[in-house]
Amino acid sequence: MSATAGQAADGVRLLADRFGIEPGMVVMEMGYDEDVDQDLRDALTDRCGELVDEDTDEVVDAVLVWYRDGDGDLFELLVDALGPLADAGVVWLLTPKAGRDGHVEPSEVAESAQTAGLQQTSTLNAGLDWSAARLVLRRGSKGRK
Repeated sequence: MSATAGQAADGVRLLADRFGIEPGMVVMEMGYDEDVDQDLRDALTDRCGELVDEDTDEVVDAVLVWYRDGDGDLFELLVDALGPLADAGVVWLLTPKAGRDGHVEPSEVAESAQTAGLQQTSTLNAGLDWSAARLVLRRGSKGRK
């Protein structure tokens, strides 16, 4: 492996650290398509093991949602992500960066998250083409088990 490739791999692993995914966590993935950041996805999978899909019956610790403008209603997708999510779980909403096909305006993310009972706590540069918003359940949100 070249030094540049090694540095890139280290950078993706460091980014995976920032997602807070730990070994043994159950992580659900939604919105997978051929345009996802495969290096990031591989780093997260290496950390937690296999990602489960949205048909899982398990309670999940985190949800990775790949969402592009035109993928349907973001609010409904976030509500679907909440179904199997543990009370202390986190939703990582990954959207294309500004200037990329499928970019989603931050105002749409904020409005959809708030309506779904979530609040955005941080954002990450999630690779060359993707941004990630960390969403958690708002304190006092109703409807949680």
